[in-house]
Amino acid sequence: MKFLAILPATLLAAAPALAGPYVNVETSSKFAGTDYSKTSTDFFVGYEGDVGALGYFIEGGPSVTTPDNGVSETVPAGKVGFSVKANDNLKIYGELAASFNDGTNDYGTKAGVKYSF
Repeated sequence: MKFLAILPATLLAAAPALAGPYVNVETSSKFAGTDYSKTSTDFFVGYEGDVGALGYFIEGGPSVTTPDNGVSETVPAGKVGFSVKANDNLKIYGELAASFNDGTNDYGTKAGVKYSF
């Protein structure tokens, strides 16, 4: 009986070391020079993990977009991404994002390298 009581506590204590689900709320605004165009706020639920040396994530949910002098619109959106640790100091990553508006879908990519000292 003690084993059944200890097992959940052990799993919860180990949870930070495991990959898994998360919540991500992110806001970004767009400008061209000093001309503001819109702000988007994402309310995403995601999952991240590792397969060997490859780290990955997938997340999605509603995205609320408010254009300059416009009406807010809520659309479905999501992102997928990966990272590869090239060595102890260098990480390579990439991301694909999409939002699905009526008639016009938006897509974006991100790629980069991160060097830690």
